[in-house]
Formats: sequence, structure tokens, C-alpha cells
Amino acid sequence: MSISFDFTGRTVLVTGGARGIGRGLSDFFADAGATLAVADVDARALAEVTTALPAAIPLEIDVSDPASVAAGVADVVERTGRLDVVVNNAGILRDRVVWKLTDDDWHAVLGVHLTGTFNMTRAAVPAMRDQGYGRIVNVTSYTGLHGNIGQANYAAAKAGIIGFTRTTAKELARFGITVNAISPNAETDMVASIPEDKLAELRAQVPMGRFSAPAEAAPAVAFLASEEAGYITGVVLPVDGGLSI
Repeated sequence: MSISFDFTGRTVLVTGGARGIGRGLSDFFADAGATLAVADVDARALAEVTTALPAAIPLEIDVSDPASVAAGVADVVERTGRLDVVVNNAGILRDRVVWKLTDDDWHAVLGVHLTGTFNMTRAAVPAMRDQGYGRIVNVTSYTGLHGNIGQANYAAAKAGIIGFTRTTAKELARFGITVNAISPNAETDMVASIPEDKLAELRAQVPMGRFSAPAEAAPAVAFLASEEAGYITGVVLPVDGGLSI
């Protein structure tokens, strides 16, 4: 068996697909022949992606809003006739120690990461069930298992995604739908918001001594999203330079 990462004839939807890891994924799937839908709340970044990838379907949606997600998924299915792969990548940070977290900080982060993953998965499942085929890949984090000072909201959301991944993997396997996750450690705009002294400490914990480039997560996602990975479900694959060892 060879893995070609050929997604010709497959419709792939990437949330948070206009920046960071999501942009790397969008570029990768477009190069791999997918019919690509790029979902993002940032209209300017979305326009930049669709200029670079003119065949991509732009979806300006808020993943925390179920109506927005349902409309976006319906649009993709109407245009392409199917939905094969969903990558739940959208995310934000609102970092503060727990006694300084506001209600808005808490709900915003949980809303995008965890509720957004739920909203998109729920909306995508009917099309995938009808096809008898689907691949869902969620983006979680080392922080979801180990915590990090100032990120109680983010850690809770990412831990929730792990539980959600394993539960939906069990629920959806009988329909030919796999659900997996990656745990990346990439240098994105979110990482750039961390103070440099803290970043140096974090790099020192990584055996490879660096964060990955956003695009380095793409082959791992593509493998889990591939037809050949059809007997893999419910796993969390670290893409973290050895951080989780």
C-alpha cells in the first residue's frame, strides 16, 4: 500500500483555514487536488487565501455560531455534492491566570475551540453518513493534557476536544467515518503573542529545540484524512517535536 495524499474528487473543509496551521493545511490540500473550502471569521485573511487559491470556496463563518456553521456546510455540500474531510482547526487565545479570567475570556475560547468543533462536526455528519465515508480531524494541544499557566480556558477547551474526538470516533465508526486529532506545536500568530522569555522556556522543553512551521502539521493531517487511514480512529497524534515524550 502506498499513500499518495491524492485528494482528487474529495471535498475538504478547513476551519481557521486562512492563517497559521490552517493556511498550511489549505495550501497542502489544494496542492493535493482537493475541492477545498476555507472557513474563517477573518474576511481580510480569507480574501488573501482565495486570491492565492482561486479555486477554493471561501466561507466567512463564525464556528461558535451553529447557524453560521450549518449554512456554511450546506453551501459546500450544495456546490460540490459531498463533504469528505473536515479539519477543525479554528482557535483563539485569551490568556490570563484564572482569577483574572473574565466570563467573556472563558466563553470566547471554549466557544471557538470546543463548541466550534462540535458545531462543525454535527453539521458535517449527515452528508458523511449519506456517503458512508468521512474523515474528521480535530486540532488539540499538549496543553489540553498537561496544562499551562495562564491558559485555563484554552487547556479546558483542548482537553474537551480530546474527549469529544474519542467519543465521536466510537459513535461514527459504523458509518465509515473516522475521527482523529493532532496535537501540534507550531509557531503561529497565537504563539507569537507569548512573551519572548516564556517562548524561550517553551522551546527549551522541545527535544528538537524549536516550534514547527505551520505547514509541518499538514502531512500528519493529510494522513489521518486519507482513504488509506480508514482503520485508524480515536487517536491523538502528537506533531510536537518530541514535547510529549
